[in-house]
Amino acid sequence: MKLTESVSCIEIFQDALWVERGLSENTINAYRSDLKLFSEWLATEREKQLVEADQSDLSDYLALKYQQGSSARSAARLLSSFRQFYAYQIREGIIEEDPCARIEPPKVGRPLPVSLSEDEVSWLLDAPDTNNPEGYRDRTMLELLYATGLRVSELVSLQLGQINFRQGVVRVFGKGNKERLVPIGEEALEWLISYIEGFRGELLKGQQSDYLFPTRRGPVMTRQAFWYMIKRHAKTVGITKPLSPHTLRHAFATHLLNHGADLRVVQLLLGHSDLSTTQIYTHTARERLKDLHSQFHPRG
Repeated sequence: MKLTESVSCIEIFQDALWVERGLSENTINAYRSDLKLFSEWLATEREKQLVEADQSDLSDYLALKYQQGSSARSAARLLSSFRQFYAYQIREGIIEEDPCARIEPPKVGRPLPVSLSEDEVSWLLDAPDTNNPEGYRDRTMLELLYATGLRVSELVSLQLGQINFRQGVVRVFGKGNKERLVPIGEEALEWLISYIEGFRGELLKGQQSDYLFPTRRGPVMTRQAFWYMIKRHAKTVGITKPLSPHTLRHAFATHLLNHGADLRVVQLLLGHSDLSTTQIYTHTARERLKDLHSQFHPRG
């Protein structure tokens, strides 16, 4: 059975995701990788194309992934890729029956996001050496990230035209290219203006770029480079918690709720389409309150 036919189906599906749903490049790449690996297994083990797979093929493949050590979360994401693909094939009239229809998704508990305390955020913000261009840029990025709760992908792709300095807001294009306006705050705005008027030009070395945060090697910082930067600065100040690229985004949401912000306001600021996604931060806030009660109440 020719694998090239399955590859062609994946490419057409990928283009449809981009046009119809406006999914991020990372999400589309994840779908493509999942489907490519499954198509290779199908061709080798079952001599089938993707559009010929049935429920038993999918179940056997998911069981194999479990045996190889995949977590329930990974299996759930894999099944989501398959559901999207076969739903598209049905809409296009290529297949008549969905092979995923009777497969139960694995139960995945949603872990609470790791957040930093307000003191830890202050330590992290103070970590970069602001006497040099890279350190000043890093401090500005951390200040802006904590002030706005942006996703890292949104932060590194920011351009000058997205900042309204007079109103103190940033115009963000999030998942699905959805637009939202987020207040920057006085502290972060001061760092941003000072950075643009000063060290940013040194990083660009006379070159032109619309991106806010260039590096000496290129016009824009990558998500991976920012992730390494956060880990480096956290290590400098002795923060040992397991961090993620979204650690400051989690801190932004948690600290807002701790100080009495309305959940729906936080939802809008984060750019969540579903309130249930934002509600996880209320659990984090409650856990913080329990810790405080246990620590300071005489009968805690």
